[in-house]
Amino acid sequence: MKPQNNDLRNRTKDFALRIIKLYASLPRVAVAQTLGKQLLRSGTSVGANYREACRARSNAEFVSNLGDSLKELEGASYWLELLGDSATIQPRRFTLLSDKRRN
Repeated sequence: MKPQNNDLRNRTKDFALRIIKLYASLPRVAVAQTLGKQLLRSGTSVGANYREACRARSNAEFVSNLGDSLKELEGASYWLELLGDSATIQPRRFTLLSDKRRN
């Protein structure tokens, strides 16, 4: 299975890079580092799973791998919520994370 263009491939990589930068900027306290590592794992897995889906040998494998990517994205969303709701990061960081123009 090959996607029509590289848009989602590029966007998932950009998302991973923004997650990496967010993690690197977290305070060096236990709560921030624990939640941040979970976010780092799930946020960088989104693109990896998407790339695996693009190389699937069947529609069923594509759907399965894409489902894994969506699960990781949902996990990243959860860890981001916890970081925000616990006031570990400021809401401004969420805006920077979602803004493609800023890296």
